[in-house]
Amino acid sequence: MATEHASGTGGRVDRIFRLTERGTSVRTEALAGVSMFLASAYVVIVVPGMLAAAGVPHTAATTGVIVTVVLATLFMGLYANLPFVLAPGLGGVALVTVTLIQHDHVPYPVAMGMVFWSGVAFLLLTLLGVRRLVTRIIPDCVRLSIGSAIGLYIAMLGFRSAGLIEAGPKGMALGDLSSGAALLALAGLVLVTALASRKIPGTLLITMAVLTIAAIPLGVAEVPDSWFEAPGSLGPVAFHMDVLGALKPEYLPYLFALFASEFFSATGVVMAVGQRIGIADEKGEIPDVKKPFLVDSVGVIGGSALGGPSVTTYLESAAGADSGGRTGLTSVVTGSLFALLLLFTPLATMIPAAATAPVLIFIGLSMLAGLRKVDMSEPTDAIPAALVVGCTLFWGNFGTGIAAGLTAYVLIKAAAGRFKEIHPGMWVLLPFLLYFFYNSVH
Repeated sequence: MATEHASGTGGRVDRIFRLTERGTSVRTEALAGVSMFLASAYVVIVVPGMLAAAGVPHTAATTGVIVTVVLATLFMGLYANLPFVLAPGLGGVALVTVTLIQHDHVPYPVAMGMVFWSGVAFLLLTLLGVRRLVTRIIPDCVRLSIGSAIGLYIAMLGFRSAGLIEAGPKGMALGDLSSGAALLALAGLVLVTALASRKIPGTLLITMAVLTIAAIPLGVAEVPDSWFEAPGSLGPVAFHMDVLGALKPEYLPYLFALFASEFFSATGVVMAVGQRIGIADEKGEIPDVKKPFLVDSVGVIGGSALGGPSVTTYLESAAGADSGGRTGLTSVVTGSLFALLLLFTPLATMIPAAATAPVLIFIGLSMLAGLRKVDMSEPTDAIPAALVVGCTLFWGNFGTGIAAGLTAYVLIKAAAGRFKEIHPGMWVLLPFLLYFFYNSVH
């Protein structure tokens, strides 16, 4: 296989991406790029839909997300030479669109300013090489519960967007399960789970395509007048950032929440996929790890300017690795395929919430697996972890959830006399967390 690139322009491609060194070929990398694209293409439908629900123009949001994915993924392939796809993370997008904009009525430019500063923090930590320090400050039990909290939050968004739940006098109530949208979403949840269990490539994309077709005769979706058109203007979203307004003290926990979700997501995915492609050492570290982290942090900053918040390396990168992708050529192929989607924005905007809801629910519930790594037999670890998840769901606010878990961890460990388990940096964070709680209830 590694000799297929020996002719034509293959030699130059081989030198750029070091194909022979990593035991791969142009053909293998191309097929891996297609696989990675199919596994992650759902983001150009789901993320713009979440942004549109927060009042962002759908067409502009779609263009912004696609451009962000293209630039970030190409940057990863050409600079870091790794087979990763980058896109706005659903957890960060949910925090921006639901918690900040819809729940707390934070203006869109201010919310994007927070995303910008979280990216700057990520970039500085990457350049200074202090990633290990941050991972030491945050307790493992809280770090592991963040993904699960995000997952339940995302699943709740899916239930709500499909009308499966609705606001009631005593909290959330059962929605109208007889509506066309609700029935489609329930059927979609069964379909996506069945396809995923069979490891069908492009499961999420197939599910949304099937549900969209079924939604047309039910009147839940409408066929667009044209399938092709020039990309929508980025004007409504490009550079709409209030970087100074985002620095108000009451926003600090949100900045931390954004940073934490991006930082730990990028760290986990880079290490996991690095092991799959065989370039990680026995400790899970990959050579020149600063490069992918640099791409991630620059992606967050650039995404905030283009309307694609909270860019991160996607776990769907594993689809490329499992298909034989070993170099950045896989990312270049994936990024190029995403660029073609700019001509098909009417197709993306016609897909109804009922078709994306089961994808959100499936992804969200799948993220609960992180809680298995928390030692639930140790109360001083279990309760803070549970509070992160529970408070996020009960209060509908991810920032409050993570602040509750971190605050509880410090106070519970101190009350139990286990001061050695509290990193000194947590005592520095404590006043800001308490200040956040004060502002949350006033």
